[in-house]
Amino acid sequence: MVIAEIEFTIIELILLGIMILAFAYQLFYYFRYIHVVMAHQRKNIKTSKIFLSEQPPVSVVICARDEADNLNKFLPQILEQDYPDFEVIVVNDGSTDATELLVKDLKEKYPNLRSTFVPTGATNLSTKKLALTLGFKAAKNEWILLTDADCMPENNRWIANMARHFEPGVEFVLGYSPYLVQKGFLNRLITYDTLLVGLQYLGFALRGKPYMGVGRNMAYRKEVFFRMKGFASNLHLRSGDDDLMVNAAATALNTKVEVSTESITWSEPKKAWRDWLFQKERHLSVASFYSSKSKVQLVMEPASKAFFYEAFVLVLIFGNFITIIAAGCMYLIRYTIICIVLNKAAQHFRDRRYFFSLVILDLLLPLVNLYLVSFGRMGSKSKNIYWK
Repeated sequence: MVIAEIEFTIIELILLGIMILAFAYQLFYYFRYIHVVMAHQRKNIKTSKIFLSEQPPVSVVICARDEADNLNKFLPQILEQDYPDFEVIVVNDGSTDATELLVKDLKEKYPNLRSTFVPTGATNLSTKKLALTLGFKAAKNEWILLTDADCMPENNRWIANMARHFEPGVEFVLGYSPYLVQKGFLNRLITYDTLLVGLQYLGFALRGKPYMGVGRNMAYRKEVFFRMKGFASNLHLRSGDDDLMVNAAATALNTKVEVSTESITWSEPKKAWRDWLFQKERHLSVASFYSSKSKVQLVMEPASKAFFYEAFVLVLIFGNFITIIAAGCMYLIRYTIICIVLNKAAQHFRDRRYFFSLVILDLLLPLVNLYLVSFGRMGSKSKNIYWK
């Protein structure tokens, strides 16, 4: 086929067409669902958005299994939050270390610290879900703010920033929780993955399509928990205590997003590849139990990325000079836009920036996910994946 006196083969045109369609969807996705998070934050600052002035009482629930060291480091920072009325409930999930003694000692200093425990010999498939259920039942307040024992709030305004969304009609507030930046390629991959996933679920929520949250930093009403009969719908799974609750009960009308820097909770990252892959596999293990609508939404981006890269490689192999130039331009434009969008968000969250490593990470992370989904303990086998 001849176009503008340049001859193209059918294969060249098909490959270029596929790449153009995938390129267009990638731009649409990053502007609509990723860039919107920072656009939302800038709008709040620019318009001086008025948040709820009242500060309703809050119960912070933390499940802990052999987390004495982390609780010793991070729990005081939660107990010393600048908030008028809150309690912290630590649920001891069968710890064999000094967790119980540490909490007992801290209670003497902090009257707002309470604790409960998972009974010895509990046979529940997911003791994490049992621990959370006990925490919800022990909580005195309607709003429950969740975090993990290895999480550290950005400062003493964490609760206040999350609680400013506790308005009538709101049932979920989703926050962001990055991992601490450390040396090494594994940590770079972990922080990149966390940033991308965080911007994705926050962006979808801002677009009226909430599908998940992370238990390291999210809040919802006790009434929602009992209305949904706790974790009754997914007791056969060890994981999913956070994202499946959001996927089942969160809507465009009852969900808010908080992305100020003061609302962040930082978490300790895994140090070994095996540990991170196990953690990543656990997080992915419940995706097959999302609603059909959520699964369709989530598969579009990696599918379009796969088509983009496959078409790009094939154009380089089989294309002529013009199609190669066109493919190269699309690649550079996409890389530049993603680099700008992600690094603006990283800068806001005081997180790591990504430049040349983005070329590798953008390819590697989908391959890791594909491997875990294809060969890991996913789907019906997810019941074999432990939370700790």
